Amino acid sequence: MRRSTQRQSAIVRLASEQDLDRLSLIDQAIFTDEPYPFFVLRQLFEVHGSRFLVLDHSGELAGYSLLATAPDHQQCWVLGLGVVAHARGLGHGRRLMEESIDLLTADRVAELRLSVEPGNEIAIKLYRSLGFSVLGHRPSYFGPGDDRLIMQLTLGG
Repeated sequence: MRRSTQRQSAIVRLASEQDLDRLSLIDQAIFTDEPYPFFVLRQLFEVHGSRFLVLDHSGELAGYSLLATAPDHQQCWVLGLGVVAHARGLGHGRRLMEESIDLLTADRVAELRLSVEPGNEIAIKLYRSLGFSVLGHRPSYFGPGDDRLIMQLTLGG
């Protein structure tokens, strides 16, 4: 019962400028090895704000999804998706992705892509359950030893 109550009381909304300080803190908590520097997060907000969703749980940010769409609207990339540790396992990551996919579908974007660590089985399982398929394995995608799987979801456009 507690799980569904927590999920229902959280809302997904567009990020606002007032969220940036808190977004930076949760990005550091989620991606401890390589969080976005604040100035990069700020610029991503300025450029992709209409594709920057946050999970707001009673005024506390618990996660986010950040997307970047190509100018021709044919392809979009997930630049970030994460939920803070204490809010994981409640379906929030799925909800953020579903809301992101709905947003892109409404805008007639044709394809959504993302990169994921090959060992991140939880994320890969989530993406597969949403219809993503693996396009390939990219060794050293983010630098030496930082491999990624590239995954794709066809939206139809």
